[in-house]
Amino acid sequence: MARSILVIHPGALGDVLLAVPALRWLKKTFPDHHIQLISNEPVGRILMECRLIDAWMSVHGALCADLCSGSVPSSAELRECLQMSDLAVAWMKEEDPGLVTVLKSCGVDNIQIQSPFSPHLKSRHHSERFLETLGATMVGLSADEPLQLSPSLLEKGRASLVNMGIARDRPLVLLHPGSGSRHKCTSVEVLAGVIVALNQEGLCPLVLEGPADEAITAQLLHLLPMTPTVVREQDLSIVAGMMAQVQVYIGHDSGTTHLAALLDVPTIALFGPTDPDQWAPRGAHVVVLRGTPCVCPSWEAVRHCEDKPCLAISVGEILASVRMIIG
Repeated sequence: MARSILVIHPGALGDVLLAVPALRWLKKTFPDHHIQLISNEPVGRILMECRLIDAWMSVHGALCADLCSGSVPSSAELRECLQMSDLAVAWMKEEDPGLVTVLKSCGVDNIQIQSPFSPHLKSRHHSERFLETLGATMVGLSADEPLQLSPSLLEKGRASLVNMGIARDRPLVLLHPGSGSRHKCTSVEVLAGVIVALNQEGLCPLVLEGPADEAITAQLLHLLPMTPTVVREQDLSIVAGMMAQVQVYIGHDSGTTHLAALLDVPTIALFGPTDPDQWAPRGAHVVVLRGTPCVCPSWEAVRHCEDKPCLAISVGEILASVRMIIG
């Protein structure tokens, strides 16, 4: 049985996707090892389906309940997993002696625990900070190497579009109006203007509604003179399969924007208070649009900023980027 590298990343979708170059580095550096990821469910499953990792375990599952207990895990399955690990990487807070105790009790001697937010790291872009925790760099890695979806996921994505009655006779543009915070979103009036213009120009706009986007989607639809197809209540893997069918994706600083970019979908990323030099997806197929650079000194100031000039992105700017991509 192959030895393994254990990676623990309890972050949200976008945070885990920013660690993809670091996961690729581990896979390249330890080619004879299996990469075992402990993460939140949707992103763990899709990375396994894309064969970037070899095994996956939910960070919220019963098997992981003992990880930070400070004592030998009661689960034989988890003990076996840890005993097969030659290296444990935990991208989380460093002050967790319970986790170290558990790992060492199961024979894991090489343990690297460091948050990508650590002030000791020097790299600017967050994906490079993950690499820096491993003592690695982007040398030998491609910043925009796409994730490869399985043929079955691609077929499921195509089938989902068909089931929604979406014809493929027009270029598809998938627009995600939400993000992890409403303070990172441009106005629904602008997004509505984009959707109307796309429809008038012969493109087929689709709206992606994430689990926390019900309110902003309702506001957007209320402003529209027509009702676009809304993609909602879909498993993330199915959403990925659908993304791979579209000609353009438009979204904010969010996990789904990173997913679209990693799938090599031409992506228009709308940024505001967060710094694109630190957080934006990378690649020649990614266009980053932003208003004036944010001058708020803190996230608390962002929340109280009413005008948000950093998110003053016009309908015309977004449409110009779409036209540049579509050709």
